[in-house]
Parts: sequence; structure tokens; C-alpha cells
Amino acid sequence: MEKGFYQPTATVLNTRLTTPTTAVQSDWRESLPVLAGAGFTLRELELTDAPSLLAMLTTEEVTRFISPPPTTVEGFEQFITWTRQQRAAGQYICFAVVPAGMNTAVGLFQVRSLSPDFSTAEWGFALGSEFWGTGLFVEGARLVIEFSFDTVGIHRLEARASVENGRGNGALRKLGAVQEGVLRRAFLRNGRYHDQVLWSLIDTDWDAANQGQEARPSIH
Repeated sequence: MEKGFYQPTATVLNTRLTTPTTAVQSDWRESLPVLAGAGFTLRELELTDAPSLLAMLTTEEVTRFISPPPTTVEGFEQFITWTRQQRAAGQYICFAVVPAGMNTAVGLFQVRSLSPDFSTAEWGFALGSEFWGTGLFVEGARLVIEFSFDTVGIHRLEARASVENGRGNGALRKLGAVQEGVLRRAFLRNGRYHDQVLWSLIDTDWDAANQGQEARPSIH
């Protein structure tokens, strides 16, 4: 979570990563599908999202527990271009969160490969504070988790949240993530190191916990 804005200047990715072979519903390396939720959609980031992301994701409330986001529209445009390049390389996925009635993003979900075959990945999110508490995060997170397991073929999803981030840790717990431990002084923010909680979701656990629920949302 805190490492939400993966950028080429901040993260060196393993150039030996190979594209996964287990995707079954969508060739997401060519373009991300649209995932439809109740009152919102998740889609690929567009350059036109840059101004709204700047407005939504650079407030004090949002940036308190994440890596510093870009500080200009141009910076977000570069980030969006980079996300597409990394997606095409099979290393990274980034969905824009677009509420019904709007055309631009108010947040994003990201999934980054941690293993050569994308079987293990780290995911994170950032959402404009005016949409906190609306239920948008939980449902959007479920769509991303299901896409990660069912389409990308990920086996294990990891998330890290500052011990001080009560809202973020509560949201992960609500999704059924398992707390595996505390990473001491693992995240540097504003000149101070913070402890992080390490959370995980496993595909078989997720499937078992969600058996009998309604069919998965459609992918367009």
C-alpha cells in the first residue's frame, strides 16, 4: 500500500521476468479489460486521468501512508505511460477507479509481480478521500483480487500497510487477508522509518471463502 506509486525512478524491476502462461480470460498484456462494479468501473489508466489523479491523490489525508505521488499533471502523465509499458511487459497492472457519472479516475489499484512467473505479487491502492467509507474500495478490491487470481493466475497476493494506518489495515482484514507479521522499520516516509504489517491472500483460501456467492462480475 505505502509503495503504491511504482515508478522507473523508484523501483528497479527484474528484467528476467517472463510473461505468465496461466491467463485464461483476457490477454491483459495487450490491454486491460473493463471490470464493472456496482456504481463504478475499473479500467486502464488514460492520460486524461492525470489532472483528476493529481487532485485526488495528493491531499494530506491520502498521502499520509503512501509513497509520494507525482506532484504535477506531467508527472502523472509520465506515470500513466510507464504503467502501460510495464503492463505490456507482463510485470505490472494498474486499474483506474471511475465512479458512475464520471469520466476520469478518482483512485487506482495496482498489482506488481514479485516472481518471474507472476505467481506472487504485491498489490496496493490509493483512493480520493471523498470516496472513503462509500464501499467503493471493498468492492473494487474484490474485483482486482478475483482478476488477479482467475485471469492473471496469481497464487499469492501480498500487501503492506503501516502499523499506524488503521483504516488500511482494517480494510485488508475485512477482505479476509491474513496478517503474517510486522516488518520492522520497513517503510521510509518523511524522514522517518515506520513498521509495516505484512498481509497475504492465497488463491485457494479466497476461492474457499467465496464459494456459493454470486457469479464473478463480468469482464468486458
